[in-house]
Amino acid sequence: MPRGILLTANLPQLQNLIKRDPAGYKEEFLQQWNHYNSIRQIFHLNPDEHATQFRELVAFIAQVATCYPKETSEFPSHISSILLESYGVLFPDTRKALIQTLVMLRNKGVTTSIDLLKCLFPLLPRTTSPALRSLIRKTILTDIRTANMKSKNHKLNRSIQAMMFGMVERGLEDQNFGDKGKAKELASDGKGTGHGEDAMWAVILTKELWRKGIWNDAKPVSIVALGCLHPIVKVQSASMHFFLGGEEQEDSDDEEEDVDVKSLHHRREVNKKTRSGDKKLQKKLNAAKKKKHGAKDHSQPNFPALQLLNDPQTFAEKLFDILNRFDKRFTLDHKILMMQLVSRVMGAHNLCVLSFYTYIVKYLTYHQLRVPAILVSLAQSVHDLTPPDALTPVIRKIANEFVHPGVASEVIAAGINAVREVCRRQPWAMEEDLLGDLIEYRKSKDKAVTAAARGLLQLYREVNPGMLKKRERGKEAAIGMSSGSHQPLPFGHSADAAIDIEGLSLLEDHLQKLREEDNVEEMDEEAAWEGWDAESDSSEDSDESEGWVNVDDSGDDHFDVSDSDDEKEEKDGKGETEKEQAATKEQTVSTLATTKILTPADFALLNDLRIKAATKAVESGGGTKAKRKLAELESNRSHQAGDAGNTFISEDDILGPRKKAKADYEERMASIQKGREGREKFGSRKGKKTKETPSSSTNREKAKNKPIMMILSSGAVRGKKKASLRQKQQKLREHIDRAKKSRK
Repeated sequence: MPRGILLTANLPQLQNLIKRDPAGYKEEFLQQWNHYNSIRQIFHLNPDEHATQFRELVAFIAQVATCYPKETSEFPSHISSILLESYGVLFPDTRKALIQTLVMLRNKGVTTSIDLLKCLFPLLPRTTSPALRSLIRKTILTDIRTANMKSKNHKLNRSIQAMMFGMVERGLEDQNFGDKGKAKELASDGKGTGHGEDAMWAVILTKELWRKGIWNDAKPVSIVALGCLHPIVKVQSASMHFFLGGEEQEDSDDEEEDVDVKSLHHRREVNKKTRSGDKKLQKKLNAAKKKKHGAKDHSQPNFPALQLLNDPQTFAEKLFDILNRFDKRFTLDHKILMMQLVSRVMGAHNLCVLSFYTYIVKYLTYHQLRVPAILVSLAQSVHDLTPPDALTPVIRKIANEFVHPGVASEVIAAGINAVREVCRRQPWAMEEDLLGDLIEYRKSKDKAVTAAARGLLQLYREVNPGMLKKRERGKEAAIGMSSGSHQPLPFGHSADAAIDIEGLSLLEDHLQKLREEDNVEEMDEEAAWEGWDAESDSSEDSDESEGWVNVDDSGDDHFDVSDSDDEKEEKDGKGETEKEQAATKEQTVSTLATTKILTPADFALLNDLRIKAATKAVESGGGTKAKRKLAELESNRSHQAGDAGNTFISEDDILGPRKKAKADYEERMASIQKGREGREKFGSRKGKKTKETPSSSTNREKAKNKPIMMILSSGAVRGKKKASLRQKQQKLREHIDRAKKSRK
């Protein structure tokens, strides 16, 4: 057989020979290349014809493309154009083969990551196969992660992010928001569906890259923020969950599908029994169990993403405008989702969207579904710069709807707790007569109502005791008001400039103890500052032109730094008392911050020392104030972002302590495990013969001694009477077999 015919008929053999000697088999390759071009033109006209032969040629050329880079320079663009132009009419096997070919060319360095991703991104919304969609998604994420592994690939990131911006922006012109009425009808006829799928996948991939830490700057946050304004509800929901911290189920149709436990057990019964099969089955069952019970959504907000928002005021106004204009088109759950995001942006950035409080008033009724979540949204939107005039009608509405004798005690507790959380952030929103009425509920017989009213009373004892009656102010507040040191700040005023870091003296004492135990640390610290003194920066002969200028102390009497003669007279009149007070004040201020640059480790240690001091104060009887201080410090350590006033709250803070809340899965399992402690063996012990102390006999043993008249009507006796001859023979055979085994 001639050599050319043999090589033409056996592409794997030709592929092997070309890799060994590319120059010697160039003619054979060019022959196959011309054949590929001919079939490609036919394939463009009719994809059904020569599909198998076309796949074989594509796989062959992809394997040897590195041997002939000049001849195959256009090969990746051929594959990309076929996928983008004829994807809908290709066979599934052909689609998968072409995509795998592109990935292979990228791994071999024939094509770039940008060209590969520009081809794969448009294919995601058009793919109906879950397996192929999972392959494309995994390829995209892996390629971007590999490109950013050693250092940030800014060129690739900018290109992909611009593509994602375009995928989201294409559907923003449509104003058919919501999933009810006309919007639902327009969405069902196919208009804008492609835009919605494109935006959905852009948001999904951006969230995944953010979660893996590959993208962590402001640009991916801007992509998802744009998705929050998208008219498709599914895209909106996925984007808002990114900022709210919850997990959406939009990607459950891929490799994270719900596991069918019955199908796994059935497959295990049918297939061959092996140890590896048992291990794989148990691994899948454990994963399914963990996903079902372990994935508990605590709805922790995504603090870095909220802080990286570009122009949060405009974002909050646009999002609220969508919520207000298309209110009737959204479901209640989606409206609450939008309320939560608007309120968290307002609380995180101290924004004022005053129309939000007018909008939310209509939902503040005790019979409203999911009203605790709505009250949470209201409370976390308030901050110290929110105008009290906008909040006073809201607080009055909550009091009228929730706090009156005609509702249950849980409703009253929720209403007072909601008022407390709002007033904690803006105390001037409360009216004095309303405050007096609310704190009277501390005499209620219900524990939750009493706790809520006492919390409100204690709050105003701290922030503004002047609004309380004298008998309700408490000892500390009354003493502070009489001395003038406990005065609330007016609206819009901020506290005085800090002269010290709170608790810094604790850190200074701790470091001093370490130095006393080991002097090496002090020496090392001094050595670390060597060469950083101010005098070492300037030479000795250049004192006149640069560096610090030494001033003689003897010339101090020639300078008068006072502003006027009146100030000098006032200073002389105060005498030694003011000097003593100033000296005492200077002694209380720690000098550690002026002698040492505090590192993040120092601040972490400072926080731990403050928590220890607060814990000791609670144990020594510091009262509720010490407990709240300890809770605030622990909250700051857990969140590591924002101050205590802007910490987001949950529905449990609104509902308060309940009589018996339903336990979740983790709590039930913990209770079960606690009850099993000390047991030697679980399960039934028939006859209880293994027990150390004798106990009563079993029901089976008792049945043998029952009178005959008691068991004549039982199922066991009637079954024996109705048994056939064959059943009696089987019972007899079983009895004989048991007797033989017992003799052995």
